[in-house]
Amino acid sequence: MAYSAAHLTQAAPVNEEGAALAAETDAVILVGGKGTRLRPLTNNVPKPMLPAAGLPFLQHLLGRIKAAGMQHVVLGTSFKAEVFERYFGDGSDWGLEIEYVVEDEPLGTGGAIRNVHDHLRFDRAMIFNGDVLGGTDLGAILQTHVSQNADVTLHLLRVPDPRAFGCVPTDQEGRVTAFLEKTEDPPTDQINAGSYVFNRDVLEAIPAGRPVSVEREVFPELLETGKRVFGHVDQAYWRDMGTPADFVRGSSDLVRGIAPSPLLEGMHGEALVDSSASVADGALVLGGTVVGRGAEIRGGARVDTSVIFDGVHIEAGATVERCVIAAGARIGARAHLTDCVVGEGAVVGARCELRDGARVWPGVEIPDGGLRFSSDV
Repeated sequence: MAYSAAHLTQAAPVNEEGAALAAETDAVILVGGKGTRLRPLTNNVPKPMLPAAGLPFLQHLLGRIKAAGMQHVVLGTSFKAEVFERYFGDGSDWGLEIEYVVEDEPLGTGGAIRNVHDHLRFDRAMIFNGDVLGGTDLGAILQTHVSQNADVTLHLLRVPDPRAFGCVPTDQEGRVTAFLEKTEDPPTDQINAGSYVFNRDVLEAIPAGRPVSVEREVFPELLETGKRVFGHVDQAYWRDMGTPADFVRGSSDLVRGIAPSPLLEGMHGEALVDSSASVADGALVLGGTVVGRGAEIRGGARVDTSVIFDGVHIEAGATVERCVIAAGARIGARAHLTDCVVGEGAVVGARCELRDGARVWPGVEIPDGGLRFSSDV
């Protein structure tokens, strides 16, 4: 899907004091991962640049950062680093100042944070994992950090079932007491949501030039040495966009207004269809589906909760549910796809049936009726 030229509009901050603090805070976004769980979509495109609700996923996060009042952004890149700079440039077209720091070799989350130190301008930095779609009030996190005189503040999310996550308990004052591994009997419903505020001197103390895990090394050591580590706890929207299922759901939530983005105000609904796309009478497009430029959906087709890239053709009577269909792919008449990823330029023939996580690699052609009830393509 080609990217639109929409700018990062300035939404009114929920919290004015937080916005004032944000103006003197660096934003650091870690976008160096290869996104292997999203292949083949990420074979040649970094995960944060995949289009969610019609725009690169990273652009929605930048929109929230700008709306909160932060202006200086450092992207910690690695895989396909040139793609980010080619699209966002120095940030001036977006109302931001963007710098890029490239990892020559993987440094882990802690090492990646330390790697951007020389590009920081202020005494604190807000760190973001670049594969998380969130809705928390960024200004409120900064307020928690300053009011608690914290060295580090973590955004902690309350979840209904924390067993699949490491847990982060806090005391009555909100101070973090431990970092716990996954367990069947977690003592708290609070998990690490992947956003942090670091004082610059604490960030500088992370070992440089080697891989470091912020979760397993940096945070436990901060507790052992008596640093003031606090949690900002809420139940805001949150989704890790690392799998096809989560990517599709996150894009759908953006379109329907369930996940917030200042770039989509006034654009919410059952579908987001580019003006150059063609949706025939009798076709159904719903569930927060996105249809890209020049795509064509024929009569009788049903496309539900899916991401359809540019130039895709979906023939008459086909059903596409919870799928990502990459640019230029073709889905044949009366084909039925559920929970699938179809790569760029691939062809799924008429009457084929794919489901349960099937992935069709770019350029692959499946003949009419050639595949049914398979999850290994």
